[in-house]
Amino acid sequence: MAFWELYYHFVWSTKYRQDTITAEIEPMIHNYLFSIASAIGATVHALNGIENHIHLVASVPPRLAIAQFMAKVKGESSVRFNKQFPSDEPFRWQKSYGVFSTDRKRLPYVVRYVVQQKEHHGRNEVIPILERTDEEEVQQQTLHEPARSYIADYDDWWNYMVRL
Repeated sequence: MAFWELYYHFVWSTKYRQDTITAEIEPMIHNYLFSIASAIGATVHALNGIENHIHLVASVPPRLAIAQFMAKVKGESSVRFNKQFPSDEPFRWQKSYGVFSTDRKRLPYVVRYVVQQKEHHGRNEVIPILERTDEEEVQQQTLHEPARSYIADYDDWWNYMVRL
């Protein structure tokens, strides 16, 4: 068996970024997400969000492609919820998602950022790149190009994470 140490921060939204994750259903949604991710071999380090999006920090084994992992977690969670609570307007996730890798040193800071999601949003103290889920096309940066405005400055990002 191969050695691996992979840490990912996932973020995705409800369909049309609607505020559909109410306080009443949030524990069920979180439970579905946690159990599905765990069942397919991931280790969940943190899971939280607000009414219109979810953050998940997980170690996903390399035998699972990230796209497969997200399709399973998002797809199965909405299917389970809709089976348990049938409605004319089913619960749905957006098609896209954001995913960021981190390392063991920064993992506690990323976990804390996710655990404190409601507080960050309440104070409007979010890190924009870690909230990104949209489908707009972003060109990859090459080694000799200047950083684009959507790329977080490493020192600023790290200092902000440590302060949180």
